[in-house]
Amino acid sequence: MLSDLELYARGIRTAVACWSSYARTIAGGAVHHLPGVEVAVFTEGPERGVFNNAVLGHGLSAPHRRAAVDAMRSTYRDAGVMAYAAWVHETDTAMLEELTSVGFVHQETTWAMGLQLDGTARATDSRVGLGGWEEYLRVLELPPGLLTGADPHDFHVVVGRLEAEPVATGMGFDHDDDCGIYNVGTLEHARRRGLGSAVVGALLDGAASRSCTTATLQSTEMARRVYAGRGFRDVGRILELGPPSRESTPETGVTTLSTGRRSVVSVSQFRG
Repeated sequence: MLSDLELYARGIRTAVACWSSYARTIAGGAVHHLPGVEVAVFTEGPERGVFNNAVLGHGLSAPHRRAAVDAMRSTYRDAGVMAYAAWVHETDTAMLEELTSVGFVHQETTWAMGLQLDGTARATDSRVGLGGWEEYLRVLELPPGLLTGADPHDFHVVVGRLEAEPVATGMGFDHDDDCGIYNVGTLEHARRRGLGSAVVGALLDGAASRSCTTATLQSTEMARRVYAGRGFRDVGRILELGPPSRESTPETGVTTLSTGRRSVVSVSQFRG
């Protein structure tokens, strides 16, 4: 059985690979694999307000912590990006201290969650099935243009319907036998009917059918119970810290979504 940190690390690698997929086809996108830090940079369009995230390595030595933070800051500064989030696992107190010592402040907390798949089939729900990328974007009610440049072939979309109307969705992204589950959302009028959970179940079944051995996600507090009901366990909080105010100025058009960055059951957090 994988430890919490091992499952967390798998999920982080999958999230970074997902950002890399976006960056491959979306203008102004790039993911920099630097010593001790993965830096996603999106300089154009609505993605600028959602996907500028960096993941700092866990358990680095003091010199490597300092170098990783400096590399992250200079990468965003050179790209002209002033608003971004540095992700740190809650157990990495030394990295948290490194960031706060140079003025970074805590902005948000999400929960890393994971599940080891055993191939067990889950009860199917006739309201849920495979869906298209356009349906996925429409149900999430994203700002105009967000993710329209992504390559749909990289993702596995599930859609939940009520009387043939798409009202719930989520997507999976596979990387190294792990399936990242992202942006599980249900329109407000269709909530409390079990559709979010059914979408997650269908995504897990799909992952198992593709021989994935784990599934991972980053969850809001509100969604954790739904994911736990599908067998996911907490593997640690992700603390998101923002740069010092002297570096960070308000970005025009920054979107606060409940995943473009994170896994959610209501459509407010957007992560994957």
